[in-house]
Amino acid sequence: MKRSRYLLISRRLLIFYFFCCSIPGIMSTRLVTLGSIELYQTHEWFPSKPTIYFSCQGDNRTILPDVKQTNILYTFNGEESWQPLTELPVKKCKRCGLYEADAIKSDDVFDEWELCPDDFVDGRYSHVKDKEFNATFICLECIASADSKTASSDSKAAVKKPKVALVVIICILASVVTAIGMVTAYKLWQKRKREQDQARFLKLFEEGDDIEDELGIGHVI
Repeated sequence: MKRSRYLLISRRLLIFYFFCCSIPGIMSTRLVTLGSIELYQTHEWFPSKPTIYFSCQGDNRTILPDVKQTNILYTFNGEESWQPLTELPVKKCKRCGLYEADAIKSDDVFDEWELCPDDFVDGRYSHVKDKEFNATFICLECIASADSKTASSDSKAAVKKPKVALVVIICILASVVTAIGMVTAYKLWQKRKREQDQARFLKLFEEGDDIEDELGIGHVI
């Protein structure tokens, strides 16, 4: 039973090791936040404070509570309570849009477009719709395609180096923990085996003494 438990511990440590080594794909969240936005117009007929929201297909709408007036550049730090806007999958796009809620008819559409991870250069992407709005989106984990990379690739590489080093350190630590766990489990198994062998050896001596007592030769000089 204990040997099976030791093997189970070793197996779990190996699983943990491979999990840590695959962290770059798992931990990459690709969260998209709104950096800035400026409305050029609203679609309400009567003067009022509009309800502007952002939404992607399959996601809930994200209301932009501060965006109420036209021709004002609103900037955000990404830590607002309504952030992030969405999360992009790996190498796939999402159909997203900017809308204005309407209580009487269907919501007004500022624009709808495909939001893709490779749209972001240095983690930023600007979207402009003529006579409607311009906005800047931020996704630090999104990587631009080779065609969209600029001369700032050196600075991006410098940012990635600490991340790569962190992954390497985690994998090394996981390897060490796995090795220590396996060695410990093996030593415990060896100790248990020795104890069992000693117990069997002592039992044989006890059985031998019992036989001598029965034959009456145990105390013959």
